Amino acid sequence: MNDRVEIIVSSTETGGRTVSAAGSGSPQEQPSLLLDDQLCFALYAASRAVTARYRPLLDELGLTYPQYLVMLVLWEQDSISVRELGHALQLESSTLSPLLKRLEGNGLLRRERRAEDERSVALRLTEAGAAMRERADTVPLAIGDAMGLTAEQDALAKQLLRLLTSNVSGE
Repeated sequence: MNDRVEIIVSSTETGGRTVSAAGSGSPQEQPSLLLDDQLCFALYAASRAVTARYRPLLDELGLTYPQYLVMLVLWEQDSISVRELGHALQLESSTLSPLLKRLEGNGLLRRERRAEDERSVALRLTEAGAAMRERADTVPLAIGDAMGLTAEQDALAKQLLRLLTSNVSGE
């Protein structure tokens, strides 16, 4: 199935922008090589801008963006295996290992071998890691404000990005 959606960005009288979506017809016959026509560049620029907006907020917590993502998963589900964490974050264990080592060294989580399976490592928050959640409560609101999207636009953006990820990764 190949869902096609046209996103329409319009300027408002107050200088803001609105985004709407509608189904579109067949794809362009002649692909464009203009930078502004490249979805990959729009994703790249948005990713860099959002990550830069996170940086000062996460600096206050002593976390990098990837470490913050790990903490989000652990705040949602304490006691998770490294494999489950990797699946949730779409990261390989070789990428996760240095992140986990740093978070453990900072006293935010601990790694424990599971009694039922010595090959599996469980990740658990420490008291400091659990307490950090309260300090991090302001991060999503600050990022949401910076993005300036309505709830509908936010939901649409997530839906389109998840569809894109699924399509590109072949899932």
